[in-house]
Amino acid sequence: MSASASTKTTVSHASVARVAEPLAKKTFALLLAMTLLAQSAFAVEVGETLPKLSLPLLIDGAQSDRVELSASFAGKLVYVDVWASWCGPCRQSMPILNDIRNEFADRGFEVVAVNVDEKLSDALKFLRKRPVDYPILLDPKGSLPRTYELVA
Repeated sequence: MSASASTKTTVSHASVARVAEPLAKKTFALLLAMTLLAQSAFAVEVGETLPKLSLPLLIDGAQSDRVELSASFAGKLVYVDVWASWCGPCRQSMPILNDIRNEFADRGFEVVAVNVDEKLSDALKFLRKRPVDYPILLDPKGSLPRTYELVA
C-alpha cells in the first residue's frame, strides 16, 4: 500500500463551518442580486422620481422625524427592504444586507429598511437580536407597500 493510499483526511465540523458560512453568505448575495435584476419592473429607473412618501425614522429605539425617501437618498443606489418581526427570511437576510451595505456604502450604496409591524415594540425586540447599521423607517400602516404596489 502506498503512503498516499493509507493516509486518511479527517474533516471536522469546525472546518466545514469555516468554509460553509462564507460560501452561504456569498451564495445569498448572488441570489439577492439575481432577484433584484429579475425584479427590474419594480425598480425606479435613472432619472425617474420616487413617489413622495415620508416615514418616521427609528433612532435609539424611538420614533424620530419623518424622512422623505426621494430627498434623503438622492444620488445613491438604494435597496429598500420591507420587513416585519414575524418574517422568517428577514432573520437571515438583514444581517447579510448589513454586511453588503457596509462593504459598499463608500461607493454610494445604501440599504433602507422599512418596518411594517403594527407595534413598535415588536420591531425593537427583533432589532435587539439582529442589529443593523442602516436606517430603519417605520410604516405600521403599510403605506410604502401600497404606494409601490408590493406584494408579500
